[in-house]
Amino acid sequence: MKAHLITYGCQMNEYDTHLVESQLVSFGADMVDSVEAADFVLINTCAVRGKPVDKVRSILGELRKLKAQRPLVVGMMGCLAQLEEGQQMARKFQVDVLLGPGSLLDIGQALESNERFWGLQFKDELHGHIPPPPAGKLQAHLTIMRGCDHHCTYCIVPTTRGPQVSRSPDDILRELDMQLAAGVQEVTLLGQNVNAYGIDQGAKLAGYPSFAELLRLVGRSGVRRVKFTTSHPMNFTEDVAAAIGETPAICEFVHLPVQSGSDRVLRRMAREYNREKYLTHIAQIKRHIPDVVLFTDIIVGFPGETEEDFQETLSLYDEVGYDSAYMFIYSPRPGTPSYKHFTDLPREVKTERLQRLIARQKEWSARKNAAKVGTVQEVLLRGDAHDPAFLEGHTRGNHPTVVPKAYGVTGPGIYSVRVDQATPHMLYGKLVDAQGQPLPELPRLNPEAAALTSPLQMA
Repeated sequence: MKAHLITYGCQMNEYDTHLVESQLVSFGADMVDSVEAADFVLINTCAVRGKPVDKVRSILGELRKLKAQRPLVVGMMGCLAQLEEGQQMARKFQVDVLLGPGSLLDIGQALESNERFWGLQFKDELHGHIPPPPAGKLQAHLTIMRGCDHHCTYCIVPTTRGPQVSRSPDDILRELDMQLAAGVQEVTLLGQNVNAYGIDQGAKLAGYPSFAELLRLVGRSGVRRVKFTTSHPMNFTEDVAAAIGETPAICEFVHLPVQSGSDRVLRRMAREYNREKYLTHIAQIKRHIPDVVLFTDIIVGFPGETEEDFQETLSLYDEVGYDSAYMFIYSPRPGTPSYKHFTDLPREVKTERLQRLIARQKEWSARKNAAKVGTVQEVLLRGDAHDPAFLEGHTRGNHPTVVPKAYGVTGPGIYSVRVDQATPHMLYGKLVDAQGQPLPELPRLNPEAAALTSPLQMA
């Protein structure tokens, strides 16, 4: 079998895609790079917002046309597959295999079946399964828990991924050891709410460390860089900030979603904290990690949000001074309380507010990135940029970074970079040695064009 996987959504979905790919390879499948070369196409879906659902609907329509022309097995997995909305879509577009997020290990049974296979049960063995490390990559994701015990009124995740289940610390550290042995240098711990690790359905699990303790264990493993996502402010503790500040391997990067700066909107969202509590966490973070890079998530235009509510979100953005944010227009999702009980705002109101928030975010990102000019940053370079004369990567604070290739540095690795220029979304610099001196750059293939084109112009 020649298999091709398509992934939408979050880093958890990327991890799940790797897990299923490893299962397929163990069954003898060959992974191919295109739909045209495949006889099995599996789509890992996202249901958090309407846009990724629309993308899945579109590609399923194209795959149905292909099924009419040649033998082709089509599968769906992930959050959308767990919902009635996705199951109706599967019937309409003649999907052969349907796997919810808790049934990914059923992929072998699904392919052996001679009829339509739908696996939608949450299986306990998934939580103890350890996939092989990614081959030839410096970065890896490591899931530490699945599901969520919170019930935000806009969120479909508790329905699609179930209640929180923390993986055992032994399994986590075993998987980490395998990743390090494979050459991984940066690990991102994943979960719907990582800082609630070890407290499932409100009960502390015997023998499990707290999330702060787990961070320290991972940070002492020998890995170069540790990150984590995503956190819920309700479960954030000062000990987590302290662990980051005290452990050199843990990156000074915190992604703490706020969703809104208005207490009234936060109550309607059932976020379980208010603005004051959130700002207390920010103060703790900045106290323990003075050079912290702060990211957040914000939903614009939640049902009932007034202009005054939105102004409170803008003022919170200024009070915190985020480096960047993931900003979304509220997307009503069938099955959520906000979909059932609240009236959506007009699209044009939501869009106009989002544009204002994006403008504010660009101002802050430009200011924060400009402050990096002249500094030396530790950058994980992943490989060639769009222009093969350059390498691209990211700092410990997740700033996208581009550098020209230099003698001795033409491929992936962690290197020191002196930042020379910055935009709101990108840093540009030069590779430097241990003394901060620039490394000699490789000659460009077209030096005349290179002399006329700066990295900022290329962006």
